[in-house]
Amino acid sequence: MSRATKKQQAEANIAPRPLQWRFLLVGVVIATVFTGLAVRAAYIQVISPDQLIEQGDNRTLRTRTSSVHRGMITDRNGEELAVSVPVQTIWADPKVVHDRGGLQDMRRWKALAQVIGDDVNALVERVADPSRRFVYLQRQVTPAMAQYVQKLAIPGIYLRQESRRYYPTGEVSAQLVGFTDIDDKGIEGVERLFNDYLTGTPDTRKIRRDAKGRQVEILDETQGEDPQDLSLTIDQRLQALAYKEVKRAIQLYDAASASAVVVDVHTGEILALVNAPSFNPNNRRGVTAHRIRNRVVTDTFEPGSVVKPMAVISALEYGAATLDTQIDTSPGWMRVGGSMVQDGKNNGVLDLRGIIQKSSNMGTSKLALSVPKERFIDLYYEMGLIGDTGTNLIGESSGIFHDRSRWSEHELAALSFGYNLAVTPLQVARMYSIIANGGIKRPLSIIKGTPVQGERVLEEQYANAMVSMLESVVLDGGTAPKAAVPGYRVAGKTGTSRKAVAGGYGEEYANLFVGIAPVSEPRLVCVVLVDEPGGDLYYGGDTAAPTFSRIMAGALQMLNIPPDDRPVSSIAALEHQQEGLHGG
Repeated sequence: MSRATKKQQAEANIAPRPLQWRFLLVGVVIATVFTGLAVRAAYIQVISPDQLIEQGDNRTLRTRTSSVHRGMITDRNGEELAVSVPVQTIWADPKVVHDRGGLQDMRRWKALAQVIGDDVNALVERVADPSRRFVYLQRQVTPAMAQYVQKLAIPGIYLRQESRRYYPTGEVSAQLVGFTDIDDKGIEGVERLFNDYLTGTPDTRKIRRDAKGRQVEILDETQGEDPQDLSLTIDQRLQALAYKEVKRAIQLYDAASASAVVVDVHTGEILALVNAPSFNPNNRRGVTAHRIRNRVVTDTFEPGSVVKPMAVISALEYGAATLDTQIDTSPGWMRVGGSMVQDGKNNGVLDLRGIIQKSSNMGTSKLALSVPKERFIDLYYEMGLIGDTGTNLIGESSGIFHDRSRWSEHELAALSFGYNLAVTPLQVARMYSIIANGGIKRPLSIIKGTPVQGERVLEEQYANAMVSMLESVVLDGGTAPKAAVPGYRVAGKTGTSRKAVAGGYGEEYANLFVGIAPVSEPRLVCVVLVDEPGGDLYYGGDTAAPTFSRIMAGALQMLNIPPDDRPVSSIAALEHQQEGLHGG
């Protein structure tokens, strides 16, 4: 082959092709990328645009809310029990702190740490992350502290208007009214029960803003609900009186605690509800749980003799006894179902009044066993000793009662003198309010308003007769002469029960007295509980009864209820006698 021919073949082999494979690859990649971008754009903008819209809205949309102060709580006469006061909160914007050199002058940070009671290093650490935009430094500071912080002028440190709950009556009404947390949300007592009612809802406004943070458009406005004020049935004058007396009872009788409740028998309104020891709701540092607990509604105990009227009433209602019936309690003891029932002494033959006056276990046991079991137990339900009282207070106990199909005779006998069930002081108050108002049952209430229509659960003649029988308890020969109130006729009943422990009963007592006054036209029921008295006096007639006397005497005078016992001129002499009964 000639040299010229070889040269022509070589030139033909290296000649460029119209489309090389590299060009094709690049073209395919570019086409794929642009196709993917087009598909992705179509998907984002047409098929699923929500995510981008949401992100855009997060940058431009804001919801503004107005500040709403919590509603006020007052007593029945308008005296303030809980109010909201304006306060300032110190907060920081860490991004602003870093951007404006807020950490350069540490002297100001040391001054800030000192005024809010924090360590300066810990304070600086809280603003160390510049990506954060909001950090609380101190909530609800005093006006003086707020003014000092403002004068420090640290970049990125701001003040914010808030409100703080203040309780003018302090420990007197603490367990009843309750308290709020630092965010003004009710967490105990009436504050928690009516949190939504007291809080209301703020006005809200949805706006759009531009890149510089300026408002450019109002998209939506919603009108909120104003917070409501709440008026309780409590009379703060009676509340303060009752608290003073239960606090005094703890000191006099070396008791673990004491409680009292006063109820208007015609309306079911609670006029006073107190517990001691209590706490200061304005400063709860170091307060233990047992001080916060509203023991009048949460704590149960075997009521003892205060339920003895139930046996008498059930026998009268069923027809097993009449108002003239007499019961032989000799020789002062008997065996019932293999167990012993006994009185402190042989009281012989007693009429119904005598059974109540002498607090005879023998008498109530015989009356209870003369009534069918179902009728006897049903009366405990009808009289409000089992179930809620109607107040709906936080933590309210419905009592402890194990209703079963089979009851031994001894269990029924023990039930007649206050064992085999546990109740709260509020349930006892409801039972006696039914007796006091002629047999009409109403729910108890803590919120002032329209009285609820009652229902009759006892015949009026038997309810009135029971009030008369209970009056004998306070007279000479009864178990509670120390419960007498100068110038007024008083009816009532003592109760002393041993407190149950694992395996039986211990050596601690619960002392109770519940009374009605004035007898001629009953207006008030007062229950006093002295828990675990530690001195030599451990009967209800010696501890709870004199405490009741002082509370009831003050309540009758404060409410301008006229005396019904003796001429007013003789009251001074009776007061002198009463002081002797109380031991001075």
